[in-house]
Amino acid sequence: MLTYTVYSEAGGVAKTTTAANLAVAHARAGLDVLVVPLDPQDGDLSHLFGVDDERTEAIDNLVRHMIRRPKGAFEDLVRTVEYGVDIVPEHNMLADLADFLRREQEQAESMGEAFGIYSQLLRVLQEAGVPDEYDVLICDPPATEGPHLYNAINATRSLVIPIEPSAKGQASVEGLEGVVAGMEDTLDIDIGVLAAVPTRFKNTRDQREMLEKLQYDTPVVIGDRTSLMEGCWKQQCSAYTYVRDHRDRKRDYEIETLAQFDELARNLEAQVGLDAPNPPEPGALEDEEVVA
Repeated sequence: MLTYTVYSEAGGVAKTTTAANLAVAHARAGLDVLVVPLDPQDGDLSHLFGVDDERTEAIDNLVRHMIRRPKGAFEDLVRTVEYGVDIVPEHNMLADLADFLRREQEQAESMGEAFGIYSQLLRVLQEAGVPDEYDVLICDPPATEGPHLYNAINATRSLVIPIEPSAKGQASVEGLEGVVAGMEDTLDIDIGVLAAVPTRFKNTRDQREMLEKLQYDTPVVIGDRTSLMEGCWKQQCSAYTYVRDHRDRKRDYEIETLAQFDELARNLEAQVGLDAPNPPEPGALEDEEVVA
């Protein structure tokens, strides 16, 4: 199984759109994909895929499962979006996740029980049989440190890091290295970096020099695709669906970007020996009837 968290300390590096497009890239190659976003803010991955309509409702949600108070089965939380990607929609209870986990930990300890506040997502996924049901698990936590991020990384043990190819981005990567080391000590696990993904690349000399200094593998370098990514948010869909259904003409540079997400997905799969059963030609788009 391929598991990873899409994470960056810096904002504005297309973290959530990278997670969404990689999920679709895996799924359109025939893999079963589950996405678990953990961002309590609006404008999150659930919104991008158009499944945030119940985030304020008093319904069962992932937080209830993490504090051992579910109202139903985990599989009932899952909704299916484009290309067959499964997602557990975010809920407003995520805003208070730290408090919920601490209270549950205090209650458990008062009864002589163990309750690791950073291992509850992993427990929920294992008890739900996710490793047996899915080929790929992607987590999309907020950029800030805390139980959202720690639970995501504890569940996946691997990172995909979108980065800004600039001095600011370099500083963010260097800071991330310290964060990862601290998380490894805190969680007592090894955390691997599967890939760094430079985005908004304009091929300047400074950007090229920054990429040369990166210590991580960069299978693809994605250009400045602000219009494409903003279109995804406006239409609430991945870049694949946006180009296929919402562009009046196909732009070569956008097709190239779709191909890069396909290539990156194949690279990540290969690192864990996962063979996609039906990988498309990179960047190729199916007819609407095929993927509806």
